[in-house]
Amino acid sequence: QVQLVESGGGFVQAGGSLRLSCAASGGTLSRYYMAWFRQGPGKEREFVATISASGEYSRYADSVKGRFTISRDNNENTVDLQMNSLKPEDTAIYYCAADSPALIAAARLYKYWGQGIQVTVSS
Repeated sequence: QVQLVESGGGFVQAGGSLRLSCAASGGTLSRYYMAWFRQGPGKEREFVATISASGEYSRYADSVKGRFTISRDNNENTVDLQMNSLKPEDTAIYYCAADSPALIAAARLYKYWGQGIQVTVSS
């Protein structure tokens, strides 16, 4: 059973940066497509970014394109999300997800989920 743990969240002012990391135990992440999702206050969970098993391909939500970068280190069994030029609307709980069949934005197609980590961006 794969377990995912997010770290690196916190509080930042608008325009600042944060780097989230997702570490896995109980399995090897290198087998899986991985993704980040988020859920803001009063909103449904939404797709942020996804990366292929090799790390060669990625896909982003339009709202974060050009500001966020997803990356992975299969030797370290981690997936990161570098978030730059943060905006108040990026405030959300961010979730790491694993094991979908492709670069997919649909949350229901991911098998494993982390507990989530809070990111708060002040204006």
